[in-house]
Amino acid sequence: MKNSLTSRVITILVVLVLPGFIIYQTFIRAKMQLEPHQVEIAFKADHISSVDHSQFAELKKNFKQPQEVTAACLSCHTGRGEEVMATAHWTWLREVSRPNGEKAMIGKANIVNNFCTGTAGNNGSCMRCHIGYGWKDKTFDFSNQNNIDCLVCHDQTRTFIKKKGGAGMPSTPEEATAEFPAPDYNYIAQNVGRPDRHNCGVCHFFGGGDNNVKHGDLEKALLSTNKNVDVHMGVDGKNMDCIDCHTTERHNILGRSYSVSADNTNRISCEQCHTSTPHGNNLLDNHYRKIACQTCHIPEFAKVNSTVMYWDWSQAGRTKEDGGFITETDTYNNNDYLSIKGRFVWDRNVKPDYTWFNGTASHFLYEDTVTELPVKINTLYGNATCPDSKIWPIKIHRGKQPFDSEYKTLLSMKVYAKHQGEGAFWMDLDFDRSIALGMEYENRPYSGKWEHLPTEVYWPVNHMVSPKEKALKCVDCHTRGEGRLAKLQDFYLPGRDRSKVADFGGMSIIILSLIGVFTHMMLRIFRKNF
Repeated sequence: MKNSLTSRVITILVVLVLPGFIIYQTFIRAKMQLEPHQVEIAFKADHISSVDHSQFAELKKNFKQPQEVTAACLSCHTGRGEEVMATAHWTWLREVSRPNGEKAMIGKANIVNNFCTGTAGNNGSCMRCHIGYGWKDKTFDFSNQNNIDCLVCHDQTRTFIKKKGGAGMPSTPEEATAEFPAPDYNYIAQNVGRPDRHNCGVCHFFGGGDNNVKHGDLEKALLSTNKNVDVHMGVDGKNMDCIDCHTTERHNILGRSYSVSADNTNRISCEQCHTSTPHGNNLLDNHYRKIACQTCHIPEFAKVNSTVMYWDWSQAGRTKEDGGFITETDTYNNNDYLSIKGRFVWDRNVKPDYTWFNGTASHFLYEDTVTELPVKINTLYGNATCPDSKIWPIKIHRGKQPFDSEYKTLLSMKVYAKHQGEGAFWMDLDFDRSIALGMEYENRPYSGKWEHLPTEVYWPVNHMVSPKEKALKCVDCHTRGEGRLAKLQDFYLPGRDRSKVADFGGMSIIILSLIGVFTHMMLRIFRKNF
């Protein structure tokens, strides 16, 4: 009797469960698993120049100054000078709408940062990455087309190098060193072409004073890497260059860096090539509505070389007993203490933080006052209810830097000069004078009272895309405890969050189902035996 009863229970369960499983497999799962989307991507072909620049008489002149090369370029490429001058690469400024509705010109030229505090007043050093020649102070002529540096973007010889402290100028023959040789302008001018990752990387990989300091996902390893580091740029993969995604028209390069940008325009998106339904799976493709592709496909950044996660100016200025400057390094040979810059914390194979982001941002400007700590030098806007917002991976760069304790404004420092005694912190280690000169250069009020406070900058992560096999799995987010999205608590995430209503409803359905099965089983048994 007992075995008979057991077999009947098993039979009833099979009869109840098996049809549901078959229906799921046949209809629901089939509907979810669509035919894989065949992505048609027009990757670059080997670029062959349509002209031979070595044949142009204009480029065979004996160039003494780089501006002479620019004049020769523009004599044929008419109109290109005006195009370049209209870009943020030239002006380092864009007009944006601030949260209060006011219009403002913001950009690398005038935004406070928590690296070297700001570019203004440090032109000799910072303007090495400007696409011009000689922006050493406020007298720079932005209207002179001959000041445009054509070679930094178009040199294909990899011999064009701007010198340190030269405000964008290369070395003269008299200044030349092994590290910063004087360029052979004729050779370079006759070998120009489509910009490659070396042209872009000379500035974008080394911003902040060293490799991979700023972004964390842009560094010299990308000059020649494999697809496990970046599936797009790996030489064993698509071997793409920067401008294959950052497409360019009339010298306007597609893309935004939200450390200095604010508007949801001129952005790059993955669906330019991959469409918004690349997975062939409804469940995964539906994630695209609220999850940026980068969130799943960039599970970590700084995969090869470390990136700076923390910069503490408050510890700068310490010297040896004999007055000499101190340099200390970590186990990866990164400078983790410098007398001239303070204390650093580096990290590699970093898991991103995550935030809602709708493509707009705001920035802490010179005239803004500190109202909360840590100071958010930029704010990425977005939330769970905003229709344009998606969850995005970010690098948070934290630091301590000077602020005016009376006016409550962030302070700018003069950090660079060629010689001691000129008040630059990197030479004299004098906070008082460095700050005073930095504020004087910018014509900003300064009380003379300063202290250090904590700041944060948010960098959206877009590069170092992993192969799809290494993308995040469901359990990385849909889990309780230390999941990837544990800090984002303004929405309900299945598998992570508890809901009394959902839990009660789900448990009730389970209990009622079991009661129904048990009741049905007992009725069958009762009718059979009685």
